[in-house]
Amino acid sequence: MTALLDPSSPTPSVVRVFGDYRFHTDGDILDLVFAGEDSLWSLEEPGILRRWHLDGRQRAYHFLSDLETAWKFSPDGRLLASASDAAAIWDVGSAQLLVAFGQPSWVTALAFSIDSRLLATGHDDGIVRIWELGKGRLTREFAGHDRQISALAFSPDGKQVAAAAEDKTVSLWSLEAEDPLGFCKGHTDRIQALAWQPDGKRLVTAGWDGMARVWDATSLETVLLLNYHAAQLMAVAFSPDGLTLATGDTQDVVYLYDLAAGRILDCLERHNGSILALAFDGTGKRLASGGTDRVIRVVDLAQAGAASARVPPEVIDPGAFWHLGASLALHPDGTRLASTQGTVLQVWDAQSAQVLLESEEKTVLQSLAYAPDGRLIAGGCGDATIRLWDAAAGKIQKTLADEDQLTPVTALAFAPHSKTLASAGATGMEVWLWNVDSGEPCLLIPDALGGCAIESLAFHPQGRLLAIGGIDWLATGGSDGGVSLWDIDERCEAQSFDGGSKAVAFDPTGRRLASASLERSIWLWDVETGQLVQELTGHEDTVTCLAYSRDGCWLASGGDDRTVSLWDAASGALLAMTTLNTQIKGLAFSPDGRFLFTGNGNMTCYQLDVQKILKE
Repeated sequence: MTALLDPSSPTPSVVRVFGDYRFHTDGDILDLVFAGEDSLWSLEEPGILRRWHLDGRQRAYHFLSDLETAWKFSPDGRLLASASDAAAIWDVGSAQLLVAFGQPSWVTALAFSIDSRLLATGHDDGIVRIWELGKGRLTREFAGHDRQISALAFSPDGKQVAAAAEDKTVSLWSLEAEDPLGFCKGHTDRIQALAWQPDGKRLVTAGWDGMARVWDATSLETVLLLNYHAAQLMAVAFSPDGLTLATGDTQDVVYLYDLAAGRILDCLERHNGSILALAFDGTGKRLASGGTDRVIRVVDLAQAGAASARVPPEVIDPGAFWHLGASLALHPDGTRLASTQGTVLQVWDAQSAQVLLESEEKTVLQSLAYAPDGRLIAGGCGDATIRLWDAAAGKIQKTLADEDQLTPVTALAFAPHSKTLASAGATGMEVWLWNVDSGEPCLLIPDALGGCAIESLAFHPQGRLLAIGGIDWLATGGSDGGVSLWDIDERCEAQSFDGGSKAVAFDPTGRRLASASLERSIWLWDVETGQLVQELTGHEDTVTCLAYSRDGCWLASGGDDRTVSLWDAASGALLAMTTLNTQIKGLAFSPDGRFLFTGNGNMTCYQLDVQKILKE
């Protein structure tokens, strides 16, 4: 377990911050709970616990464990349960492990009783088990399903537990009886979430069929069917007074309902991805939401507005958040920095960190590249298109699209002459080359890496070779894959290197190619011979990005371990390493090599002073 003592100050080497880091996380947000009137706890993949001021500033950071697949806060926010093939209870305030106990089968769902005295575990064999936390002992075991348990919820009085399973039903159990009280049937797909009305009279189920069903907790009959969502439901929560219900789906929409009146209060569309967690504060006046866009939204419900009719949700691009974090691109002269924050392109003055240009799209921006001549900015989009902006005016000059290009564009690279642009998507296997002037594709490499997903692209300094790095995600651990060098003029593969690659970068001479592997190392290859020259080790998690300084003296690497490393490009010696408060997703050196810019998992960009890194 590690803690970041001052999360608001990344490191002394950071001299400027571009963008707003507030309420941004590095992983998908799995659960939320308010802590009193002034703060909020979040739990994100892979087992990271954070505490936030309600203005979005981070108060505490703790890495707990990356081995668990299920997490759940207790209702009062004092405890946190985690589980996989075992279960554990954590003290939230101190982030200390209190107790761990083995499980007879894999845990797929968790729930605390209101008083946090009991923990329910749902398992992949369809069994529900009840544990008394004070004594650490198993008290009850319920077998009512033959498919895995997908969600659990205790009744407010703690005397009953509801269990949803993959068989699309919900069973209701009394802790004092052996047999189920009954079953709720009606959903046509997986039931992802459950919530009891605080008075215990009603139970709400949220399913992948897009339905939220309200059940009478005694008769187990449906009393209200809420079918306003156009996507799978992932989360549900009641306000403390039981008057307001919130539901969240996979297309960024949160609906608020007045159940007594049977009407919609509001439709909130403030995310760019699936809603995985919802939480009301103790007063019921605030609602927190989080999910796959890795942003927490806290809404003052008194100011959210009201709607008497359904507001149609805008559909988010499929796979829109395959690449998460701020993409960045530095102008060739180093004076401007372009970055993305969801659907927004921002161009900053690199010296003052002031926004010079801003453009908001209807699709998530996944990747960025400046043309070497500085005239254009290319943005890869979640809707499988590429936007080309006039770099000076910030206006879209053209959109590159083809009916056969179907995947979000997560990798871009301009040729040195700025007339050709290469693109690829991490969910696809093809590489496209585009004529920038005409906007038409000029070359398609249909299966560039033999079935591997394309992760990165880089042009050789002379422009004839294109490096293509990718991962075979179907292989064990995702470590298989490779790097291919394509001769653009001859339209054939000129060289290939073994090993999955998350990032590629040529040195300024073009004689060496750096490749980042999922095995936490960096491989340096001789471009002409195809031989491995050196392996650089030091990162403790996936290396996600690479950049050479323009003079070729330094190689920088960044990773999911939140570190940036500086290497001597000639000898391969590790010169320095600095730890930031976020994962690093992109890197770029200033032309003079004095500064290093990072694109971060918390959707910001940092400007680091290289000499300060070397002195740390």
